[in-house]
Amino acid sequence: MKLRPPRPGLPRWAAIGAALALLAGGAGTWTAVASDEPAPVRRADRMLDLDGVRIDTSYFTAGAGDRRRPAVLVGHGFGGSKDDVRAQAEQLARDGYAVLTWSARGFGASGGQIGLNDPQREVKDVRRLVDWLAGRPEVLLDRPGDPRVGITGASYGGAVSLLAAGHDARVDAIAPQITYWNLADALFPNGVFKKLWAGIFFSAGTQEPGAAAARQGGREPGGAAERGGVAEPGGAAERTMPAHDACGRFSPEVCALYQRVAVSGKPDPAARALLEARSPSAVGARIKVPALIVQGQADSLFTLDQADAMARTIAAGGAPVAVDWTSGGHDGGDRETERVQGRITAWFDRHLRRDASADTGPAFRVSRTGGVDSTDGRATLRGATAERYPGLAAAPVSVPLAGPPRSFANPAGASPPALSAVPGLGGGLSQLSSLGVGGLSLDFPGQFAAFDARPQSAPIRVTGAPTVRVRVTSTAADGSAVLFAKVYDVGPDGRQQVLPAQLVTPLRVEGAARGREVTLTLPAVDHEVAAGHRLRLVLAATDLGYASPATPATYTVAVRGPLTVPTAPAVTTQAAGLPWWVWGLPAAGAVVAAGLLLTARRRTAAPAPDPALADVPLQITGLTKKYKGGDRYSVRDLSFRVEQGQVLGLLGPNGAGKTTTLRMLMGLITPDEGEIRVFGQAIRPGAPVLSRVGAFVEGAGFLPHLSGRENLELYWKATGRPAEDAHLDEALRIANLGGALERAVRTYSQGMRQRLALAQATLGLPDLLILDEPTNGLDPPQIREMREVMIRYAAGGRTVIVSSHLLAEVEQSCTHLVVMDRGRLVQAGPVAEITGSGDTLLVTLGGPVPDAVVEKLGAVRVDGGLLVRLDAAGVAGPTALIGELVRLDVPVTGVGPHRRLEDAFLTLIGETA
Repeated sequence: MKLRPPRPGLPRWAAIGAALALLAGGAGTWTAVASDEPAPVRRADRMLDLDGVRIDTSYFTAGAGDRRRPAVLVGHGFGGSKDDVRAQAEQLARDGYAVLTWSARGFGASGGQIGLNDPQREVKDVRRLVDWLAGRPEVLLDRPGDPRVGITGASYGGAVSLLAAGHDARVDAIAPQITYWNLADALFPNGVFKKLWAGIFFSAGTQEPGAAAARQGGREPGGAAERGGVAEPGGAAERTMPAHDACGRFSPEVCALYQRVAVSGKPDPAARALLEARSPSAVGARIKVPALIVQGQADSLFTLDQADAMARTIAAGGAPVAVDWTSGGHDGGDRETERVQGRITAWFDRHLRRDASADTGPAFRVSRTGGVDSTDGRATLRGATAERYPGLAAAPVSVPLAGPPRSFANPAGASPPALSAVPGLGGGLSQLSSLGVGGLSLDFPGQFAAFDARPQSAPIRVTGAPTVRVRVTSTAADGSAVLFAKVYDVGPDGRQQVLPAQLVTPLRVEGAARGREVTLTLPAVDHEVAAGHRLRLVLAATDLGYASPATPATYTVAVRGPLTVPTAPAVTTQAAGLPWWVWGLPAAGAVVAAGLLLTARRRTAAPAPDPALADVPLQITGLTKKYKGGDRYSVRDLSFRVEQGQVLGLLGPNGAGKTTTLRMLMGLITPDEGEIRVFGQAIRPGAPVLSRVGAFVEGAGFLPHLSGRENLELYWKATGRPAEDAHLDEALRIANLGGALERAVRTYSQGMRQRLALAQATLGLPDLLILDEPTNGLDPPQIREMREVMIRYAAGGRTVIVSSHLLAEVEQSCTHLVVMDRGRLVQAGPVAEITGSGDTLLVTLGGPVPDAVVEKLGAVRVDGGLLVRLDAAGVAGPTALIGELVRLDVPVTGVGPHRRLEDAFLTLIGETA
């Protein structure tokens, strides 16, 4: 929720209270836009009349006005308005989307009353906004009246994105953030009223009731109305209904619900039914679109179990789902805005633009505190990822708890209450807890029971929601008990204890007069318990954030089993990043040293160009290289030639000399003997002809904090060549980077880094392109795309040399081969000639063959039989070979030519063994 700051003249206590509420970050989308953004964004503000209620909107576009593009709706948080999401809307517009923001009913300059995302009010408004987008000439349509549209938003706006997807089949993708799945479960968890957060909600909706009454008529000074819908019976009644001082802008049924529950301190069935009917869970089975679910760990309002429920339900319906647990949330902390918004853009690039190259990130990611940055003292974040969302109960570990049954008191008036999460403060405290620093959690003596586990012999990472079974007995007149369960991380001295994420689980237990066993599901967290620390289960009678019975009573609790702790071992943490100066200073020193070395090196006269080879991309003659201190040659007397338009595959086992050859070709190292000529010119370090060569050998290095585009532009500037010679657009089309180009490289997957390296190699559209293992880290679709890129590039008259271990890919993409082994050339020629050699036969077998027979035949064992070269076997043809096999008692079932490159390669390498 994003609340307004206090107005001048408020009492000091009110200003302090409002400031605390303001710290409850997360309901709106907060970001900043630099004033010098290169792409101008056009914004049009309109008042749309939606079924008799005027809704304030802003529409953002950038670029060519005649180009159709997908659309995105961006909703705001509770208590905010469309202005809160303007920065994100502008960035999405620059990224090529038509973006519409709006102030929901009862907020900002919009009319109407707050219905908590009522399907007949707020959700229907979103459907009308989709109608409006369908009529815009800039918006891409899937069919008449059906725009290609995604919806994102945080908190209140995140819930409406889910609801809209369930109510309107035209929605194509969603990205809800820090929001709820079932509002009844969020505000009445396990039958206990979350009074502090509910009070903040209600306070936000009752501010400035006089102004709200004027807004309900949509009368804004100078505001122009644009008809966007058809008035229905009852619309005028809502529009003109005066606001009651106690209800502010809330609809009557929502106001009555809050007042009723706040007075009783206990939710009733009617209250649950109303909130559930207005929750995404009511239409969960109908949400069939790709969903990126972003939830905060520092969030006592909408906890991780809400995101878990939406992920499981949407995935069960068959739609793609990714889950991202950020560090911050409604309680504050780091919302990771830049990273999250970049991921949302990539999600829409994939599912709205249908850009298959867009990197949407892992199926599951959680931000973990990785220590303290020594340069600024701030906690650093590291991402942990998994290929599948693990849920909240993955890989459970049993942790025994000790202690007899314990009794404690629920004090009269439920005061003083225990302290756990405080809206606006929990985010910072949760980061401190992950560093082992205690927070503000407080339990009063005599009002809780504690059960300890043994100290951990090894660290344990809790990822999910622990569970435990307990028996509860109550002396209350109605036989009920209200408990608040939490698990502490207790230090070796037993005094320092940390409450992960400052979270507790409330539970109302009915019928406990004679004792009742229940299973407690503790808060879902991601927290590491260090070796020597122990877990402590605490059940308290009170908590500041919740309503507890005012009547005094005594509760008795006994544990009935171990604490079951989920560990999710498939979630692996990224390596910690180093401060820039750790790698920057040595790199800078290396550059300076290399410059000094090159300028001081004795210059030798380069051989004159050979005019006869001016059109030959590459000719290598007698190339030899032996590294200093080595006991063998890396390359020995290597010679081959490459012609224009060829895609040449450089093959060989590890240690064959492939990379050494490529490094000499690039002028990175000097051969001991022999010559390399590119387009007739001899290769030397810094040779001018190298400007016609593009390559990445053993990967490419990029600055992680810069975007892909900025890295490419910086690289080209370093060459000193004119910007217009870069042909950046052509290189980007070849690499097919898509929307990822504008994101920081640190967010790239290995596959996207390979694509960026390819774009860098093709800058300037070099006549000779050299790629060393370009498919490393790519999945099968990406490997296929890389294959097509190489074929297309050579089809334009250029030449590609590729070194790869994937023989099947080489066979499909290359026209010619050079096979090396132990530094020497084994064979060179067209692929078809090498694979189609008729002097090698595949012998299939019906049983085992002794090694001595295999050696006598000069054969190579492969899956399915033996590869036999006729000349190696000493026979003149297939018939003679069959006779020899029978003579040697080989159990032959078939003989035929082999056609696979893999077989040919094994045969060739086997000859040199």
